Amino acid sequence: MTDLTTPVADSLVGTDLGLTAISEVPKTDEPQKAKDFTSNQEVRWCPGCGDYAILNTMRNFLPELGVRRENVVFISGIGCSSRFPYYMNTYGVHSIHGRGPTFATGLATARPDLSVFLITGDGDALSIGGNHLIHTLRRNLNVTILLFNNRIYGLTKGQYSPTSETGKITKSTPFGSLDNPFNPVSLAIGAEATFVGRALDSDRKGLTEVLRGAMEHRGSALVEILQDCPVFNDGSFDLLRKDGQENRIINVEQGKPIIFGAEGEHCVIRSGHGLEVAKTANVSTDQIVVHDATLADSSYAFALSRLSEQDLSHFPMGIFRKVSKPTYDDQARTQLAEARDAAPHDMAALQALLRGKDTWTVD
Repeated sequence: MTDLTTPVADSLVGTDLGLTAISEVPKTDEPQKAKDFTSNQEVRWCPGCGDYAILNTMRNFLPELGVRRENVVFISGIGCSSRFPYYMNTYGVHSIHGRGPTFATGLATARPDLSVFLITGDGDALSIGGNHLIHTLRRNLNVTILLFNNRIYGLTKGQYSPTSETGKITKSTPFGSLDNPFNPVSLAIGAEATFVGRALDSDRKGLTEVLRGAMEHRGSALVEILQDCPVFNDGSFDLLRKDGQENRIINVEQGKPIIFGAEGEHCVIRSGHGLEVAKTANVSTDQIVVHDATLADSSYAFALSRLSEQDLSHFPMGIFRKVSKPTYDDQARTQLAEARDAAPHDMAALQALLRGKDTWTVD
């Protein structure tokens, strides 16, 4: 078993992280299956919740990567989505409201051998946890963040959230919300996240493709997953599931022109410094944008994210950005090693202090 309380170097002090341990560590290197990632805990989400689809996709997807479950950790904050770690037969941390990124930062920095996932919701991540989220992204911490967006506070019974539409009538906004909602993809790109994607919970193929890209990426990866709350915000994304959805969903694929619609009748073109939707028949082929998520300049990915409209009349899906930059955790470990090599006696004194008695005398 991988001991999560053991430091990777003498300079890293191990602490008890309060981790939920896996029930049985595999004894062989035989291929794993979805059942191997399924815990013995009863799944306690409301019937019809989109979280079930995400959970099943994740259980079936992880074995394909060949990642051992004893090297996987799911960290969550507070909310309906935050029960996720209980249902995965891996390590897990059910932390505190909005502070999941801080736990993920410490764990990813101390344990480079682990695949660290952060499970969060639109309330947990973008309200009380907003500051933690943006700094995790800008630092380019090597962690995969799954943001479950149902545009509502489900756990606390139906108040409006930071992603609820303007005018949304809820228990806390009986006359309609006055707030402008966050666009999570725009927010992540603005914070310079090196990987940003979006998928629909019921689109297993699309979700798996985005998750695969996020998992293969080294650095901060944020995936917004659109999902319904059947009790407090039922049908919030139905327009992306019903007849006519092909005229609303803009699926983007690396290196391919952005064309959509039942007959390919719509496309995306440049307009000034931004992008806009146009009729394919009304523009020339060279005017149609060819999707490139690897551009170092984030302005294109940001412009693409701004095509997302509150009324879902147009909604891009897929991988918006995927670029390579040094990660925070790699640099922190390098910096620590250099400091240790440059001043071994000082580091030894620091370790003695950290591991020593509860009191000490200052001369």
